[in-house]
Amino acid sequence: MLELKNVSFSVENEGAPKEILHDLNLVLEDRKLLVVTGPNGGGKSTLARIIAGIEKPTSGQILFDGEDITQLTITERAQRGIAFAFQQPVRFKGITVHNLLRIASGKNLTVSTACSYLSEVGLCARDYINREVNASLSGGELKRIEIATVLARHSRLTVFDEPEAGIDLWSFQNLIRIFESMRENIKESSMIIISHQERILNIADEIAVLADGRIRQHGSKEEIYPGLVGTESAQNACERLK
Repeated sequence: MLELKNVSFSVENEGAPKEILHDLNLVLEDRKLLVVTGPNGGGKSTLARIIAGIEKPTSGQILFDGEDITQLTITERAQRGIAFAFQQPVRFKGITVHNLLRIASGKNLTVSTACSYLSEVGLCARDYINREVNASLSGGELKRIEIATVLARHSRLTVFDEPEAGIDLWSFQNLIRIFESMRENIKESSMIIISHQERILNIADEIAVLADGRIRQHGSKEEIYPGLVGTESAQNACERLK
């Protein structure tokens, strides 16, 4: 279980503190998929980075399975089972897909097992297993390879920061299929996806609306989703909450 208690985050702006997140309280139970949505600039990506340990909160606590992880590094959080997927996946010149999956898993991953993870994200293993994770790969290919590394890690909590960013429609449709499959196979793990795409909102267990650094709404999909969709896009609906 993930719990945020009175979490705030500020940065220096022209010599004065600028608050990005204000006194957030959030609980995510195990085996749940939470989608965090809201207007641009509302603090969604900052929240994702704070959960992952890339940023540290100015105040408040972050608990994971009852342990206070507020001051732990991203590496220490990864060791406890928290994975983070960037908006733009990192390219690793000189590292093959097989090696990247092996590093992610933390063990000597066989080619057969590595190929099974690639197959789960819709990639033909023989075409990718020995390719370098470099500029020759498209944004959609990199996104799916990154998700394959998440699968290889068997994380307890995975945070995706706007996974639809920078990919084409075909890749986005496949991304939705992958998330639907991951959702169906959630056991003891949980997922957080930062997004305002309606198709991603539609597969959530819970939705949290974050605007101006504050959680304006949080509840089940059945409670929150109808107010975000309809005659206007989810993004526009979220803009009304600013």
